Amino acid sequence: MTTDTLVPFAEALERYEPVIGLETHVELGTRTKMFCGCTTTFGAEPNSQVCPVCLGLPGSLPVVNGTAIEYTIRIGLALNCTIATWCRFARKNYFYPDMPKNFQISQYDEPLCTDGYLDVPVGEAAVRVGIERVHLEEDTGKSLHVGGVTGRIHGAEYSLVDYNRAGIPLVEIVTKPIAGTGAAAPDVARAYVTELRGLVRALGVSDVRMEEGSLRSDVNTSLSPRGSGRWGTRTETKNVNSLRSVERAVRFEIERQAAVLDAGGRVIQETRHFHEDSGTTTSGRSKEEAQDYRYFPEPDLVPVAPPADWVAQIRAALPEAPSARRARLQAEWDLSALDMAALSNAGALDLVAETVAAGASPADARKWWLGELARQANEMGLELKDLSITPAQVARIAELVASGALNDHLAREVIEGVLAGEGDPDQVVAARGLVVVSDEGALNAAIDDAIAANPEAAAKVREGKVAAVGPLIGAVMKATGNQADAARVRQLILDRLS
Repeated sequence: MTTDTLVPFAEALERYEPVIGLETHVELGTRTKMFCGCTTTFGAEPNSQVCPVCLGLPGSLPVVNGTAIEYTIRIGLALNCTIATWCRFARKNYFYPDMPKNFQISQYDEPLCTDGYLDVPVGEAAVRVGIERVHLEEDTGKSLHVGGVTGRIHGAEYSLVDYNRAGIPLVEIVTKPIAGTGAAAPDVARAYVTELRGLVRALGVSDVRMEEGSLRSDVNTSLSPRGSGRWGTRTETKNVNSLRSVERAVRFEIERQAAVLDAGGRVIQETRHFHEDSGTTTSGRSKEEAQDYRYFPEPDLVPVAPPADWVAQIRAALPEAPSARRARLQAEWDLSALDMAALSNAGALDLVAETVAAGASPADARKWWLGELARQANEMGLELKDLSITPAQVARIAELVASGALNDHLAREVIEGVLAGEGDPDQVVAARGLVVVSDEGALNAAIDDAIAANPEAAAKVREGKVAAVGPLIGAVMKATGNQADAARVRQLILDRLS
C-alpha cells in the first residue's frame, strides 16, 4: 500500500492542468518470433520456445519477420501515419535478466510509422489523439519473483525467467502529449486504449488480450500549474493491463502529484508500478533517457525499405475501421449517439450486428442483448460474449416472438434453457412445452373468470377507462401460466367490455 498524501481529484483540477500520454505495446499475432523461427504460442511450457537466436548465443544471426513488418504498416496506416520509405533497426542496450542478449532490437530515431492520429469517442464528443510514432521491436522475457507478498523482486526469495516471450514481435504505439482535457483526462486515457484495442483487433494483427499481456500500456502523467504556460515533470506508470486500471492510474497520479506540488515538493521523473488491488502507484526506478540505452544501428540487419506499391496494397486491403462501422450501423439502425454508446459500452455491438445478420430486427436484437441477456450475464459474472448462446439462437428466439409462437415471458424461459445447455431454441420450446395459448375457447373462459373476479376493474373499462385493463390481463396471464399473448388478451378483453 502507498503512504502518499492525496489531493481530492476535483480540488487538484482547480489548480493544475494534467497532460497525459500513452505508450501502448501490442504483441503481434505472427506464427513465429520477430527474428527467428520459434513459435509464439501463449501458455507453453517455460523456456520451450527458444533457440540460439532469441537466446542471443554466439554466432547466431537475426532475420526479419516479413509478416511483422506488414502488420506494423497496417497499424500505421489505420492510425493515419506516414510510412517510412527507409528505416533501420537499432540496438537498445540494457542489462536486465529478461533480455538474454543484454540488448533489445528495436527502432530508435527511424521508426516505421510516424505522425498520425486517432479520433477517440469520449461521451458524445470526440478527442483527436496525436500519434508520435509506431515502431517495431522484440518483446522481452518474463520474470517471476517467488516468495514475496507483492509478486515483485523486492522481498522475493528467488526469481525465475521464462524466455518464451523474448523475441515475439512487439509494436509500440506512442501518442503525442494529450493536453487540454482537464477533468476528463482519465476518461480520455481509457477511451483511447479502448478505441486502439478495437482498431488493432479489427485489423487482425493481434488478439489484444490485456489479461494475457498481448496489449499493455505505459501511462504518462504530468501536472502544470494553471496559467503557468509550462509543462510539469511526468511519471510513467508501467505495464497497466486493464482498461479500468488505465483510468485509475491517471486519476491517482493527478491526486498524488497535486499533493506533492501543493507541499512545495518536486515531482520526480520515474517509472511507477500500478497496484490493481488498491488503485495506487508506487515508485519504481528513475526514468532512463535515450542516451542511457546507448542506441546504435543494428549491425546484423539491413535497413527496411517498404516499396510504395506494397504499402498501397496493404492500404487497399484495410478493413472498415471500428469508428466508421459504428457510424454506419448507427445510421442503418436509426440509433441515437447515446444508444450506440450503450451498445459499445456493454460489449454488445458485434453481438447485435451478428444477430441482425442472422435475421432479427435491430430493435429486437438490442432488446434481448441489452435486456434479458445482459441480466443473465451480470448474474453469472460473465461478459455478454461469454454467454453460451449464439447470435443465431437469439435471432431465432426473436423470430418466434415476432410470429406469435412465443411471448416475452416464454422467450425468457427459452433463453434460460439454451443457457442451461438444453439445446437450440426450438428444442427447448418442445422439451418444456412452451407454446402460446391461442385457443379462443380457453382464452375466453379465462377472460370470463378474470372479469368475474375483478368487477371493479371491469366496470372502469366499460366506462372507457382503458388503463384499468391491467389487472384483468394479469389475471388471464396467471391463469394461462403466462403462455397467452398479452396483446391478444388485451384486445379480447376490450372487445368484450366495449
